[in-house]
Amino acid sequence: MRKILLLIPLVILSLALNSCSTFFINKKTDFVKVDGSHFELGGKPYYFVGTNLWYGCYIGSPGKTGDRERLIRELDNLKSIGITNLRILGASEESYITNSLKPAIQIKPNVYDKNLLDGLDFLLSEMGKRNMHAVIFLNNYWEWTGGMSQYNDWANGGGGVDPANNNYGKFMDYSATFYSNTKAQKLFINFLYSLITRKNRYNGLYYYQDPTIMAWELANEPRPGRNAYWIDEYYRWIKTTAQFIHNIDPNHLVSTGNEGLAGSLGDSTIFVTAHKTKYINYLTFHLWPKNWGWFDAKNIEETYPRTEKNAINYIDQHIGFARELNKPIVMEEFGMPRDSELCKAGTATTARDKFYKKILDIVYDSAATGSPISGTNFWAWGGEGRGQHPNDKWQPGDPFVGDPPQEPQGLNSVFNTDSSTIVILKNHAEKMNSLNVPSRVSEIVK
Repeated sequence: MRKILLLIPLVILSLALNSCSTFFINKKTDFVKVDGSHFELGGKPYYFVGTNLWYGCYIGSPGKTGDRERLIRELDNLKSIGITNLRILGASEESYITNSLKPAIQIKPNVYDKNLLDGLDFLLSEMGKRNMHAVIFLNNYWEWTGGMSQYNDWANGGGGVDPANNNYGKFMDYSATFYSNTKAQKLFINFLYSLITRKNRYNGLYYYQDPTIMAWELANEPRPGRNAYWIDEYYRWIKTTAQFIHNIDPNHLVSTGNEGLAGSLGDSTIFVTAHKTKYINYLTFHLWPKNWGWFDAKNIEETYPRTEKNAINYIDQHIGFARELNKPIVMEEFGMPRDSELCKAGTATTARDKFYKKILDIVYDSAATGSPISGTNFWAWGGEGRGQHPNDKWQPGDPFVGDPPQEPQGLNSVFNTDSSTIVILKNHAEKMNSLNVPSRVSEIVK
């Protein structure tokens, strides 16, 4: 473990000495900042309603995955609903894993797909035109973007575990070894530096200069593993990686991307300890009733009441953790299947709509009283995308709908024809956006 602790500071020092001209502090006030347990933007409070549009750089690409006309329509549609914050993918790795995303941004260590990075440039530029903000996740504990398991595979010369072979437990263990794999982390650090110091060819800004970016996120749902074996390495990885990002980019916030208690072995001490470091600016949590065994879309009447009760309790718990640490918190993933787990556009969303309205009302009521909860990103915006196959599986070349490649396409996606869900989101956005007034903050403080 000592090797890891020595590696990161040395890398930071080396980069600082050799590339000090890239370390740029923007004097403008148009970056999202943190003041205690709240966000600020341009001297005003920043509350938001957002979504996950992880595939944005893929449809923004000039390559074979691209559909820039669709991307522009999706952004305009989201803006009209009042959605101003997008959680997006900034990293994917070409992987040995069966159900991983293809193509990938990083083909092999230090070799990148220029079209996908161009797509990320284009996405950020178009978001900036619409006064939207991006949270960019940089790695993945899970298999669908390559992520930690692929960095391990590159570092180890093979030997990875494929969860498609009913080895999900072993895969999780393998993914968690990333936190102690010195070579794998060095490959990751190299990628971080390359991305954060990248110059956007459409707006002319280096990424570390771009106020469209709200935050860098260490990974999608990083967990310490299936037990506490890697817990010390996990804490150190969070702290040292976040510190590295702040050293090369002092303008942007950094978050973990953690799920909350569900991603912390159910242990509040683990969740709070992971987020105590000053290099993590705000907390995140996710909310997945189906995945956690609370909700059954084929038995709504029996399982919905406990789902709502458990969800309210989960939200309240995490707001409490944010108060304890005096940091903002964002519910950056939440979702629910359509009735009977149907995936096609036009099928019923009665349980989802009820759930969305309930938890979004709770978020607004809590935010309006001055609590640390500042925003939400539902999972996920499918927009114009549709599944292409009777079995709802994704295949390379299919339109992106929001659900990752290993999941049924349309399972948790909100399509542009889901009018009842969109009305709920639009009404919530109007209320949350009404909090972005300085006088409103003064009333809350009083």
